[in-house]
Amino acid sequence: MAIGSSARDFEVPQRLERTKVSVPHILPTFTPMAEPYPTTTYAPNRLPEQEVIDRAKNFYHQMDQRRTVRDFSPDPVPFEVIEAIVRTASTAPSGAHKQPWTFCVVGNADLKEQIREAAEKEEYESYHGRMSAEWLEDLAPIGTDWNKPFLEVAPYLIVVFKRAYELDAAGSKRKNYYVEESVGVACGFLLAALHNAGLVALTHTPSPMNFLSTLLGRPANERPFLLIPVGLPLPQCQVPALDRKALEQVLVRY
Repeated sequence: MAIGSSARDFEVPQRLERTKVSVPHILPTFTPMAEPYPTTTYAPNRLPEQEVIDRAKNFYHQMDQRRTVRDFSPDPVPFEVIEAIVRTASTAPSGAHKQPWTFCVVGNADLKEQIREAAEKEEYESYHGRMSAEWLEDLAPIGTDWNKPFLEVAPYLIVVFKRAYELDAAGSKRKNYYVEESVGVACGFLLAALHNAGLVALTHTPSPMNFLSTLLGRPANERPFLLIPVGLPLPQCQVPALDRKALEQVLVRY
């Protein structure tokens, strides 16, 4: 507002003359849903304030113990545990409730061997030319390289695929929305559920990952997103002694 002007000078008229413009070739046709989702009452228990605080802090302390593990035990894990964990991941929110994810659980030893061989081939190329000097320097303290024995040792590999689109009954493509974000959130639920069950995991992203689509025979609408070995840690499992960022480095209050 200019100095000396009043608010009245900038009042918006209550009624504006509308001009009718017909542009059917530009405006898309909107077809409302014939049958919208039915609604249901959602009434979770409202907890006492102190219990809310305690729960939040206890969950933080639990999750603060979660670590990425590369030394897996070959000991078996009941498959019903994995089923429950995938169910938990599938409760994540998603764009337009499209749930654009598929969780492929690989326990077959021969298939795990093939996945390891293909992943190590890509990883070797990455460590010997694809990665920048800066990237390699950042990885050096962690001690990783192209060898990935955990892909065979872990009892299960959970291969997460993102679904770019769906096919309706007529074979036409139906777009999914916010696919990266939705699948990323679901993977976060998955990792939390694994830790809650006493299991360990590693988020592995060999690049490119197209070999996973081929080995697992996935359809064209699915793209590999994450490869997660899952199991129990070896006794005396070693992990880097890392520090997480302090709260003031990650939280900004307004």
